[in-house]
Amino acid sequence: MKLYHAPASPYVRKVMVLAHETGLLDSIDVETVSTSPAAPDAAVAKANPVKKIPALVTDDGMALFDSPVICEYLDSQHDGPKMFPAPGEARWRALQLQAAADGLLDAAILIVYEGRIRPEELRFQPWVDAQRSKIDGALAALNTWSEDFGDRIDIGTISAACACGYLDLRFPDIDWRGANRALAAWYERFSARPSMQATKPAG
Repeated sequence: MKLYHAPASPYVRKVMVLAHETGLLDSIDVETVSTSPAAPDAAVAKANPVKKIPALVTDDGMALFDSPVICEYLDSQHDGPKMFPAPGEARWRALQLQAAADGLLDAAILIVYEGRIRPEELRFQPWVDAQRSKIDGALAALNTWSEDFGDRIDIGTISAACACGYLDLRFPDIDWRGANRALAAWYERFSARPSMQATKPAG
């Protein structure tokens, strides 16, 4: 399998953490690319019609995207404990958590792009404020839910951890821990996992 990869992407990190946790890392050929909405990588565009990472090309040539689909596919390729729970309440909870974390990331990345790609004279602060409100709302939900996380490892907790890590990477000025102490305490424990340490972006 080939994974189109950028180490700072939280969606790519989610895939890589799951690959570590499921023992699949050695079966994935990681190809690091430089891509952005304004300048998409040609190989990524070929594998994913919306020109985004992560994109995974399976051994039989099927191209899969985006991170929830790739993660679920990888989870079907091993015999160990599953990262996507079996049908039932646990599965819906994990998928709900993944959706909230991914929504946080969607908003955070839009803020990053607003600052990096849009010319300064065209930036729209109410837009940025609206995305920040989404981040705050997602954090509040994750904080409440985190009281029940314990030592759980599934697609939901992986997604939440990668979202927290991205805030630390790109928004060091946001004191998200101050208003979300339960989430912060859980994240400190979870981020010590070897899979999280191995995938921590340098910056």
